[in-house]
Amino acid sequence: MDTQNSSSSLQDKTAAMRARARAILRAGGVNQAIRDGSLTRLFQCTLSEALVLGLLKQGVRKYLAIFGHGSTDLGEVLRVYEEEGVTKTYNFRNEVAMAHGATALSWQYGEIPAVITSIGPGALQAMSGSLAAASNGVGVYHIYGDETTHGEGYNMQQIPKPEQGLYGRLTALMGESYVLHTPEALRDALRRGTQRVHHPYKAGPFYLLLPLNTQPREMVLNLERMPQRLSLEAGAPSGERPYLKALGMLRAHRRIVIKAGGGTRPFADAVRRLAHAVGAAVVLSPGALGVLPDGDPRNMHVGGSKGSISGNFAMREADLVIMIGSRGVCQADCSGIGYDKAEAVININADVNDVAHYNRTMALCGDIGAVIDRLLEVTERSGGLELDDKRPWLEACAEQKARWTAFKKERYASPLLSDDAFDAPVLSQPAAIKIVADFAKSIDAVKYFDAGDVQANGFQIVEDDDPLQTITETGASYMGFAVSALAAGGIAETPRYAIAFTGDGSFMMNPQILIDAVRHGVRAMVVIFDNRRMAAISGLQWAQYDHDFRTDDGIAVDYARMASSVEGVAAFTVDGAGGGDAEAEAETLKSALARAHAHDGLSVVHVRVYGGRDERGGMGAYGSWNVGNWVDDVQRHYLERGL
Repeated sequence: MDTQNSSSSLQDKTAAMRARARAILRAGGVNQAIRDGSLTRLFQCTLSEALVLGLLKQGVRKYLAIFGHGSTDLGEVLRVYEEEGVTKTYNFRNEVAMAHGATALSWQYGEIPAVITSIGPGALQAMSGSLAAASNGVGVYHIYGDETTHGEGYNMQQIPKPEQGLYGRLTALMGESYVLHTPEALRDALRRGTQRVHHPYKAGPFYLLLPLNTQPREMVLNLERMPQRLSLEAGAPSGERPYLKALGMLRAHRRIVIKAGGGTRPFADAVRRLAHAVGAAVVLSPGALGVLPDGDPRNMHVGGSKGSISGNFAMREADLVIMIGSRGVCQADCSGIGYDKAEAVININADVNDVAHYNRTMALCGDIGAVIDRLLEVTERSGGLELDDKRPWLEACAEQKARWTAFKKERYASPLLSDDAFDAPVLSQPAAIKIVADFAKSIDAVKYFDAGDVQANGFQIVEDDDPLQTITETGASYMGFAVSALAAGGIAETPRYAIAFTGDGSFMMNPQILIDAVRHGVRAMVVIFDNRRMAAISGLQWAQYDHDFRTDDGIAVDYARMASSVEGVAAFTVDGAGGGDAEAEAETLKSALARAHAHDGLSVVHVRVYGGRDERGGMGAYGSWNVGNWVDDVQRHYLERGL
């Protein structure tokens, strides 16, 4: 190899790359640089640079990366473009945590980033973490290294099997995937990518597989022909017939419930208008908290397998269900038997599969906002609805909401319970979560909930008035999501203060946030609700079999000391300083929260909470679920009455 000529060639390529980055910065963006001629119509570059330019054209300029031997060429491009102020790359320590941070950045802030890993275990970890994005409809680009295309023999960290394209097939099962076996296929890859990550109602991760040897391959790029970001106008059925049929159903039924799924978050105003216009009670999915204000008389709170007294009552007694923006997952509809008396369904959803999920359905397939606007328009033009016959239903629902409100107050009024694991009285989880949730509201902090008992009790407790005040990852229920999501606050253009509500088990899934948060300048808080067990599963075991099994460890961990070992993290412990006095213990927690919030960086508050069989230790469950020894009853009911 002629190292002198090779070095000179590399310098020339870097100079040309740097010149293009500067042209983009001067023009104010890649599209502007194309329009004003700063970038020529055709030029030669590597596949790695072409990918960065193509993603810039779609507005992707932030990368979350763990580089390895499978991504060195792409890393070099990003180094140059960052030095010129065009892109920004954030390095992480764990691919799962990194994927969660990217999901939160897109979900909460609307900034779609790209995740970069090497080949092999890193890619598999990132793909595992991307399950949260796939399950919650969140668009993120994932870029993984892949084995070489020349077939010279096994590549280190490839799947050790003599077949082609295995990583591409694997990622395609999770969502949509493209192997850039040929650099010139980039245009098609990015067209398919934007159709996935920017999808208006069914977004998700898109996986780009970059073989090690195609990344530095040179190609002729026509940047003008690279696809723009997908943009679609909202659509709804144009004729009046489906709306008039739906109106007939609304007039014929007296007990109407709207089930608001996670897809209603961007359409809160429309859902509120529809509820008032048709005399409906509204039951929320955990992902739809805040779609109706907590104090709205029509808000029956969450319903489903965990649910609430009021939410599950409204589901169970309704004779007409208006399903909006929901997949109808098992925990949201009690494994298909939550609507015991429902005679019909009006389903509003833009996805054909989801809108036809139930039998006896009038499907209004289209953009949720556009469909509701059109339905209300046709209803008004047709003389509206007589709501007097709906009043007894709303009054019955209001009584159940009052029961739920009283029950919650009762749970909060018993904050200390004696716990065998700690050999001391400790705060109940409802009381502790309520204190932290109220504190979050007082400082206008967004709340992230981790999977497990903290999450299950949390969505029954929080009292939101607008969507995205709480992000609870119930789609995949991925332990460690909440703490990892805090990283988004160090990457977003306009970050909000956030508090991660996590259990001891979920926190230990991804404690890398202690380092990543400091590295990226995150100002946020982690509250660890420590009960030394997997309480959600212990609860299921007790309810189904009257015994728990291998869901606790009893190991004492000084989480404050662990967190304090990382320079820049402030940690506080609520360890029984109240001396067994409930009010004093609550005040100790409130004081710790205030001191944690005052810290200019990441803070951690460790609070011991009860984990046992005393029913006051949780908020209870109010629905069915097709698991364990409940299966026969649930499936029999589904056969007889399920929608």
